[in-house]
Amino acid sequence: MARERLAEMADRGLVTRTGLISHGRGEAFDYMMGERSLAQSVKAERAAAAFLLKAKNPVICVNGNAAALDPRNLIILAQEVPAKIEINIFHRTEERMKLLISHMEENGAENVLGADPDARIPGLSSDRALCTESGIYDSDVILVPIEDGDRAKALADMGKIVISIDLNPLSRTSRTAAVSISDEMTRALENMIIFVREMKGRGETIDELIKTFSNDENRRETINEICSSLRSESGGVFK
Repeated sequence: MARERLAEMADRGLVTRTGLISHGRGEAFDYMMGERSLAQSVKAERAAAAFLLKAKNPVICVNGNAAALDPRNLIILAQEVPAKIEINIFHRTEERMKLLISHMEENGAENVLGADPDARIPGLSSDRALCTESGIYDSDVILVPIEDGDRAKALADMGKIVISIDLNPLSRTSRTAAVSISDEMTRALENMIIFVREMKGRGETIDELIKTFSNDENRRETINEICSSLRSESGGVFK
């Protein structure tokens, strides 16, 4: 279903050919995870919910793949936090920005940012540097689903808490983020929505989750779990 949706969105101009390749890379890791949310994924998703609720100016950064795969849950999460939504893409054209913003609005989003950038992310030379001051530029916590590394690092270098959703725990994005969620995007968003709803108004719980979460440890455990799964599925070929 996800492949068909992405192919359709590519035909409509929302998703690029490189976006299709990126999705294929992620699918490979999903197979290795058994196409399920690992315990470590859920732990990261709970921590991500806490960081978003604690933030002063949380932003959900949306690219073509993210908008195509699950606009509804991106919007629901933004409404529940609440957080701003900003479109930010590498292959930027005015027409593609209009398509993506219209797509999000058709699914219920309001005040989607990104069409009229008035700031730049330092350290990026591509059009991905273009952003809005009230959104990405002034955010303190930012969720970047389906990311490819350079923007995540630039945002982290700005001092922002970067939350990534990237099935590959070894990617540049996962290595850079403060909270690395290695999970399929829809599963991750659905879990985060549940946790945000559960934790609203529970300041002590939020603070404790933020204080005790170790991204390095959680990412290491994720990699170990994937390796363990591969060894199990190989029937003892790999030891």
